[in-house]
Amino acid sequence: MSSSKSFVSYGPDSEFPIENLPYGVFSTASNPSHRLGVAIGSTVLDLAAVRSLFTGPIMSKEGNVLEQSTLNGFMSLGKSAWAETRSTLQRILSANEGVLRDDSGLKSRALVPLDDVQMHLPAHIGDYTDFYSSREHATNVGTMFRGPENALMPNWLHLPVGYHGRASSVVVSGTPIHRPCGQTRPKDDEPPVFGPCRLMDFELEMAFFVGPPNDLGCPVPVEKADDHIFGMVIMNDWSARDIQKWEYVPLGPFLAKNFGTTVSPWVVPMAALEPFKKANPPQDPTPLPYLCHSDPYSFDIELEVAIQSESMKTPSVVAATNFSNLYWTMKQQLAHHTITGCNLQPGDLLGSGTISGKTPDSYGSMLELSWRGTKPLTLSDGSTRKFLLDGDEVVMMGSCLADDYRVGFGSCRGKVLPSALR
Repeated sequence: MSSSKSFVSYGPDSEFPIENLPYGVFSTASNPSHRLGVAIGSTVLDLAAVRSLFTGPIMSKEGNVLEQSTLNGFMSLGKSAWAETRSTLQRILSANEGVLRDDSGLKSRALVPLDDVQMHLPAHIGDYTDFYSSREHATNVGTMFRGPENALMPNWLHLPVGYHGRASSVVVSGTPIHRPCGQTRPKDDEPPVFGPCRLMDFELEMAFFVGPPNDLGCPVPVEKADDHIFGMVIMNDWSARDIQKWEYVPLGPFLAKNFGTTVSPWVVPMAALEPFKKANPPQDPTPLPYLCHSDPYSFDIELEVAIQSESMKTPSVVAATNFSNLYWTMKQQLAHHTITGCNLQPGDLLGSGTISGKTPDSYGSMLELSWRGTKPLTLSDGSTRKFLLDGDEVVMMGSCLADDYRVGFGSCRGKVLPSALR
């Protein structure tokens, strides 16, 4: 499709064509209430303003969810409601449909310039889980700390490794992150010390929001897992490497990860990503039956991460990779998460883990890019980094490229501030 398919004009490089239509939560200076919107071109369609246009069999009854302040209610309705809503949106935004295009009053109320909005977290996140699903990332980190012969732990090729994160510190893009303080042990033969993290890092990830819940005690079969996956965002799971090194034995990351996780504000629905499906990566050994699915559920999403210091005019790209580099699929992650009967809820967030490719320029963290600080990166202004400095802003972007349109996620950005502890 081209922009002529919508009466809203935008260029061919727009992140938000009519083929995308991602969901978010926004407010404006004139109306500070949080409300649901859909991005189209350089505007946001206020869903509450056009609620009366959703006349399908599901949304005519459930349309009140479009007037809520988070996407949780809409996420809970499931694929039929999502499909009906998407069909309505594409119809009323079409160049051939006049119901919104020709109603100047409604159009002026419903379409808000992107530059005039403030974005918020798209959902109330009750729980947050982070996986560890990139084989290249796990191999790199394992090699650094255990050697190449023991890079992957014995369980890694048999199950999607993950941990429960801290939902309260998940923030929307643009929120600054204070450098955390904690215990570290700079010298192995001396006692630990307390102070600001010295090895501040980013982790380039993606994440998906859960839609309909499953009942406590009732696992979601892998063949039905996609019924519970609403859409995707870009995620930066900030990491304090020196704090993590000291604390992670025996239970894993705690303070090294709980101080902040940043997500992009627009949730791209899975329907928009359908044309970009790819074959799943080969898995050897074959996983246990509850994790096996043959239908493709990997996606061709190009990702990049850049760093911009306070003295730089533009960000300096430090890595580029692809979501399809993940070994474990989102369906496998969700099926594994619920196999115990764990009950997921609408708005729960499940992260992919750091996404790294096979080449050094495709590594998804500073830990890998600088190879544990032994190979400093040179940025575009000539400065170097082993890890992040105060004042650095990390900018992550992602998009799917078709022949004549682009599906983007908006930026996932956050600036590192000095420790708040004086």
